[in-house]
Amino acid sequence: MKQYMVIAYDISSNKRRNKICDILSVYGARVNKSVFECFLTKKEFDDVKEKISENIKKGKDTVLYYFLCKDCIGKIDRIGVYSEEKEVVKVV
Repeated sequence: MKQYMVIAYDISSNKRRNKICDILSVYGARVNKSVFECFLTKKEFDDVKEKISENIKKGKDTVLYYFLCKDCIGKIDRIGVYSEEKEVVKVV
């Protein structure tokens, strides 16, 4: 079963920030400069979290994982330039 989530980060180093972006680009869609929307299995989430943990400085950088339920996806309100959820999330 897959879980919809938003992953946001505040990374102080350009090199580390680019690495985190590269990691997340494999698993989800970038919707803001430091925000990705992903639809992941438990294993994929564990893999992403491990890869990110290996590439950040724990005392300087922040990564936030927001899990959203199926009902919450329909309540997402957006304004401006963005991808439609159907391109990011396939909820059955």
